Amino acid sequence: MPLFARLPLCLSAMLSGLVLTWAAAVTPAHAQTIDTPAAHAFLLDTQTDTTLFAKDPDEPFPPASMSKMMTVYLLFEQIKAGTIALDDTARVSTDAWKRWAGSEASLMFLREGEEVNFDNLIHGIIVSSGNDACTVAAEAVAGSEDLFAQWMNEKAAELGMTNTRFQNASGWPAEDQYTTARDLATLARATIEDFPELYRFYGETEFTYGKDFRTGEPITQYNRNPLLFRMSDSADGLKTGHTDAAGYGLTASAKRDDRRLILVVSGLESQSQRARESRRLMEYGFRNFQTYTLFEAGETVEDATVWLGQSPKVPLVVEQDITLTLSRKQRNDMTVTLAYDGPVPAPIEPGQPLATLTVTTSDREPLTVPVVAGEAVAPISGFGKVKAALEYIVFGASTQE
Repeated sequence: MPLFARLPLCLSAMLSGLVLTWAAAVTPAHAQTIDTPAAHAFLLDTQTDTTLFAKDPDEPFPPASMSKMMTVYLLFEQIKAGTIALDDTARVSTDAWKRWAGSEASLMFLREGEEVNFDNLIHGIIVSSGNDACTVAAEAVAGSEDLFAQWMNEKAAELGMTNTRFQNASGWPAEDQYTTARDLATLARATIEDFPELYRFYGETEFTYGKDFRTGEPITQYNRNPLLFRMSDSADGLKTGHTDAAGYGLTASAKRDDRRLILVVSGLESQSQRARESRRLMEYGFRNFQTYTLFEAGETVEDATVWLGQSPKVPLVVEQDITLTLSRKQRNDMTVTLAYDGPVPAPIEPGQPLATLTVTTSDREPLTVPVVAGEAVAPISGFGKVKAALEYIVFGASTQE
């Protein structure tokens, strides 16, 4: 039974046709508000493509290590295409080693001339946030990091990241390198949906590779994504970022039941603030919004009266699921209106557009979807047409069965 089958029905006539309105008979709640110290934030429910929270989501900022998500996306793409395999190896060039050796950047601690497979490189990029791993991977698949950056920008445009530009594979500070919270959410969503089997890398919490040159002990690094530890029941990705210019940022995703949320924050002041805010905003999305299926594809919304047809009624059905993610206030304020010109003259063909269904809530644009005939209705001919017309005039509807 659809959600609104249990709600009171109010019927009113219009000169041009008929309007049926369902409305929730409850007292509207106070508007819910939330803010964040993050300079930029974007919270998306991917099931219904609903923005749950946004703060300057289209204002550019330096991507920092969150740009590594695009590096990984391109590697995943190469693996999916069969161009490279996880056990294929790449050689650490002298240039790549010199660029990062001894730097204060996040590293996988690769050694000059060593051969490292792509499985380890991807772990090194995601878990260790290794800038050296990014350069080695970029050189291996594109020939140079500059050319790989061109690939990154081409893919960004293809994915609809309209306010993003990359200059390198790691997100290391560079002139004219920027992104937005909305664009990073787009990239995260594409990664999750395009590579479901490879996305597992983003949920890894630790990675051991190489040895400490002083002690000879293995080097274990831990994923900097705080939600993998603070929301371990639902969080499964993606990537942190930090530079002095960008502040502390995170692109994260978590899934509970059928709902997946993607969160992007940037411009926070510390790791601890990033951990607190990312969890708070993610929990806000799960707790304060719910997803409702109003009607399922093929479900009858209403039966419309037919004029001069062999059947007195025709079912009005929706062709796709109508599912919305709403806050409590939006749910309480919601109305659903079905409008059509009636009675509907026969003949009627299945799938023929006959009505529109409009869902109106507070704080969002109305949703309007077409409603079509669920079955065919043939016209009445001869004396039956005259009889049906007289019955409609006298009784308001045909008694034809």
